[in-house]
Amino acid sequence: MRLPVDDEIYNVDAVWLGPPGKTLPFRARYVSYAIGTLIFVLLQIIERRLGIGVGFFSLAYSLLATAGLTRPVLAFVDHDRPVISVVQSFINEVTAPRGDDFASTKGLQPQRVEAVPLRLPRHGRRGRRHDASY
Repeated sequence: MRLPVDDEIYNVDAVWLGPPGKTLPFRARYVSYAIGTLIFVLLQIIERRLGIGVGFFSLAYSLLATAGLTRPVLAFVDHDRPVISVVQSFINEVTAPRGDDFASTKGLQPQRVEAVPLRLPRHGRRGRRHDASY
């Protein structure tokens, strides 16, 4: 038996439709504009650090890269998982303490191993049973 969900309010995306008859040629959520702007600014900073000057082609490639990077980033973001929680979970994953990746192994040389005689427990101590049947 399947029960209907009561989240009809979330079926509507928060998008800017624009004035009647003059909408944008694409539908984008409000958060995509903010994330796209942030990615574009970061790409511009990286380009300047690499010594790439400001020009038509560098800006065009940055816009294409921004559009290409914004889509996969926003694949993780929805109304149940906002941007802040995605960023916080990424930070938690990166800074989480990790165990040792390399197991320490030691090789034993058989000629250097000494045999230790087996010590049997004494049953005559106080508080222990003296018979062998438990």
